[in-house]
Amino acid sequence: MLFRIGENIQVLSPRVREAIDNRQPDYLMELAKAQVKGGAHMLDLNIGRRKKDGHEVMPWLVEIIDEAVPGTPVSLDTTNPQAIEAGLKKCQELGLKAMINSVSAEEERLTSIGPLAAKYNVPVIALTMTQAGIPVSAEERANIAMEILIPRLTEMGVPIENIYLDPLVLTVNGCQEYVPNAVEAVRYFKALSDPPPKTVVGLSNVSNRVPKENRSLINRVYLVMLMAAGLDAAILDPLDEKQNEVIRIIEQRDESTPVGKLLLALYDATAAGEDLDPSIVDMKDPEQVAIWKTVQILKNRVIYADAYLQM
Repeated sequence: MLFRIGENIQVLSPRVREAIDNRQPDYLMELAKAQVKGGAHMLDLNIGRRKKDGHEVMPWLVEIIDEAVPGTPVSLDTTNPQAIEAGLKKCQELGLKAMINSVSAEEERLTSIGPLAAKYNVPVIALTMTQAGIPVSAEERANIAMEILIPRLTEMGVPIENIYLDPLVLTVNGCQEYVPNAVEAVRYFKALSDPPPKTVVGLSNVSNRVPKENRSLINRVYLVMLMAAGLDAAILDPLDEKQNEVIRIIEQRDESTPVGKLLLALYDATAAGEDLDPSIVDMKDPEQVAIWKTVQILKNRVIYADAYLQM
């Protein structure tokens, strides 16, 4: 079963930022309730850098979210180690499960945040990037995981079962060559060790800078491909009902509809490292055609354009 981390409490949203800045809990609490109702197993609390007051903001946010949805685990999302530790202490006080989002192979970030995962015995999202940036190829991302992240984190005392490797999903609009390689990176990650490390992505990144009407379609088709490669968890929008339905179709292997059959065929083909057979696509069905065209841009077979569905 896909572990779903709700993405909606994040400071890129002006309304969320205003609520955090002014310590106004009502909107944040309602957002937490809606995400849990939508199927989120954990809530990501993204406060940004918050260098000056992150150590005050994060525990306050943890506390009000626990008041809204008692016992729901939280992901502490910031680059500020002091804010992370303050949040972890509050989680301990409340008896909440927590995750750190995130660490990377950049030395300063690795050495400041990695030990917190060990000290508090919590899972940590490990981004496969270095000071040089995010590599394009799946092999290079796997090398960062195997040569830096896993050995360094385990040396610090983080058990392999607490490491969630993130290949770093980038947008199909402008970084298209990265998109299929993130799927392959997930497949590579699962072969790195026995037991294999867990995997996670920030799903909605794939549709950044894409017209709003196409974002959900791109997200949910990409999610099918990632799940087929072995994805364990995703930071996503649990308020997207169409996306939730796709997750249900895959997890229950529901072939009761033509679209369900197509999505499961995509899942099985991706799991086998093969291409989706175009002969099974009903080219008279607009929804199936949209899925087929979306697969082609996600595999970097057709150059992305905002009007790709009309081409």
